[in-house]
Amino acid sequence: MRILAFDTTAVLGSIALLDGDVLLEEMELEAPQGFSSVLFAATQELLARHGLSVQDVDAFASASGPGTFTGVRVGLTAAKALAEATGKPAIGVSNLQAMAAFGSSDIRAAASDARRGDVYGGLFDADLRELADEIVAPMADWIASLPPGLTEVVTPDAALLAERFPYTVRLIEQRKLAASLARIARDQMMIGVGGDPAALDANYVRRADAEMKWKDEPVARTAGG
Repeated sequence: MRILAFDTTAVLGSIALLDGDVLLEEMELEAPQGFSSVLFAATQELLARHGLSVQDVDAFASASGPGTFTGVRVGLTAAKALAEATGKPAIGVSNLQAMAAFGSSDIRAAASDARRGDVYGGLFDADLRELADEIVAPMADWIASLPPGLTEVVTPDAALLAERFPYTVRLIEQRKLAASLARIARDQMMIGVGGDPAALDANYVRRADAEMKWKDEPVARTAGG
């Protein structure tokens, strides 16, 4: 099974091409102005290097969040569009779950910067099953919610978490997630989970600023027409 995966949930993203158990390539992308203008060109470049076209891909995967509102949408839209154009499956995968794959303990946490002093956080077992719902919370609150005995946290932002824990944990910094997304998507498809492009949905955990303003200011909106 050949899977093409995208992670566009943060400023630093990646795309990966997985063929069965073999990672053909993982390509880092940096797009401070957004991925919409670079993702398809990078995808074509990646496929061309391996003598493939999108028709040679068996399934498409994308990080479903949490992350930036626009970034999450770009990756999901790309996976959905390519899947629908080729008649292939598409899978959405939590990027916190993808981070947790780089851990090695029986219980591992994953966290990334949610801004405003908050973190996106998740807790997983060695099989990458959720042990608690993914949340967005002030960093101190999230750390206090973690189980006793936790020994490792996977994050793209090790500096953000350094010296914030009241006990010793191993911080595993991992920024490229596309290959991990592809492997999780492959495993999901092998057990018949997901695949319908129409069912792809974002996991923002926290609403976008624009949505919060729109929903929280109905009177002002009405008054303004």
